[in-house]
Amino acid sequence: MSDLLWVVLSCALLGCLVGFLAGLLGIGGGLIIVPFLSAILVHFNLVAFDQVMVIAIATSLASIIFTSSSSAIAHHKHNNIPRDITPWIMGGVAVGALISGFIAGSIPSKILKIIFAICVTFIALRMLINSKQKTHRKLPKKPVLTAMTASLGGLSGLLGIGGGALLVPLLTHFSVNMKKAIGCSAACGIVIAIFGTFGYVSSGWSVTQVNQGFVGYVYLPALLAIVSTSAIFAQLGAKATQHLPVKIIKKIFAVILSIIAVRMLLV
Repeated sequence: MSDLLWVVLSCALLGCLVGFLAGLLGIGGGLIIVPFLSAILVHFNLVAFDQVMVIAIATSLASIIFTSSSSAIAHHKHNNIPRDITPWIMGGVAVGALISGFIAGSIPSKILKIIFAICVTFIALRMLINSKQKTHRKLPKKPVLTAMTASLGGLSGLLGIGGGALLVPLLTHFSVNMKKAIGCSAACGIVIAIFGTFGYVSSGWSVTQVNQGFVGYVYLPALLAIVSTSAIFAQLGAKATQHLPVKIIKKIFAVILSIIAVRMLLV
């Protein structure tokens, strides 16, 4: 079996996992895609080592366009997308994600890996801590909310994630219902992915070659394999939020993220 076929099969299985988690927890899947895809690229020696992280991040963001779209549609059917705040948050994350796509290519791969590992560790700890909402916190004014989420969109673009792991804690901090926060982050994940991917494609256009499977920093064989399964499983994950103990699953997921973060720092 050729190396390319092994890559496609591995990424298709990866798509099943990230799609389900995207729908269930409101995350774009990049927290899983980036470390696993970077490991796949290194194992099969498909790209230069100093480009592994940026290609994994760019491909992850491109896949999230499809994953988050499927997840957002499912959440929309359940009325989980708050129309009063979502457009304002979308505007903020779009600006941040676009900027990140243009600057990520100039950041050394080792630095990107450290940033990713530190942020993943923080996200995992945030998931593990069961912070009960004791007081009602009012959302800031909408222009302020846009400015706040712009920074989250930029960080999401640098990490190759849909932003749910950052947006959901922010929104729930301001007393937004958990399911509404997840639905909003799924919708905003589409915007982060589109604008971030545009930046990565533009900045990597002169670095990679189309005849080797790349469009900018996006690796097409991996992208197509991931999205072929992730969109279907995202809908299953969104339906599962109505029945499964999401809090318990988040804690299990947080432990897995911690292991991934430590492994990335050691490799």
